[in-house]
Amino acid sequence: MFRRSGLGIVCGLFLACSLSGSVPAQEPSGFAGSLTLVSQDPLFGGFSAVEVSSDGTRLLLLSDRAAYVRGQITRDPAGRITLVRFDLVAELKGPDGKDLFGNNADSEGLAMSEDGTFYVSFEANTRVARYDRIGGASAELPAHADFATLPTNGSLEALAIDADGTLYAVPEAPTPGGAIPVYVFSGDAWREDMSLPRLDGFRAVAADVGPDGRFYLLERRFHGYRGFSSRLRRFTLRPGGFSQGEVLLETSPGLRDNLEGLSVWRAPGGLRATMISDDNFFAFQITEIVEFRLPD
Repeated sequence: MFRRSGLGIVCGLFLACSLSGSVPAQEPSGFAGSLTLVSQDPLFGGFSAVEVSSDGTRLLLLSDRAAYVRGQITRDPAGRITLVRFDLVAELKGPDGKDLFGNNADSEGLAMSEDGTFYVSFEANTRVARYDRIGGASAELPAHADFATLPTNGSLEALAIDADGTLYAVPEAPTPGGAIPVYVFSGDAWREDMSLPRLDGFRAVAADVGPDGRFYLLERRFHGYRGFSSRLRRFTLRPGGFSQGEVLLETSPGLRDNLEGLSVWRAPGGLRATMISDDNFFAFQITEIVEFRLPD
């Protein structure tokens, strides 16, 4: 059963420095604003994935407790977010149409195909599920043999889909050799014959295939009391692998919260990356949307 939050949730507390038109010196190039989101709904928080509509006016957030939130974005004439109004907070269902609990509810990655089908990756009980509609019953995809061996807190963290419907699932934990494995689902089975280079101790937390057909990887590194730093890299998809890749942006420790979700879309002024932070349901962390303009 869907859970609706009162009269809707209005989040318009902060637009950090973006309305003034100035970019703080410590922000990476392309910073396009940030907005802190607040709600009293007990399902709101812990967000691990985000999908933004192609026109930048709608969003879908996924939490790591098998809940999802739909909302509408208001932007100023320059395209910067000024308000997010949420109209639905609901829970994901399992194959039996019932709510997910325990290890089955650790949802992490989200990808939407061009026909509107949703895919969700789960970390604790490692798997990927298909949703013909996000509020309906799921159908689990066949598992790769490696899924049973992935660490409980380092499993399928990131999920992306390309225009052909090929899925790319990326675990947070690297291989013993230090690479970032990429599991590819095309047809009716997964294969693991692709990888990405790991740099500087960062771990994969989100992925997307942009409207330009390139593969985007959001990474995170924890620096203890100094907080989190985030990095966005871009790769060209090639037959049998990826290009070497390029670093598009990197935040200094503590500048942003725990960014875990990524959606790349094309705004009127060019490519844009929308990210969402995971507050882990802790009072001392925040849920924030952060946006960056990306080079073409």
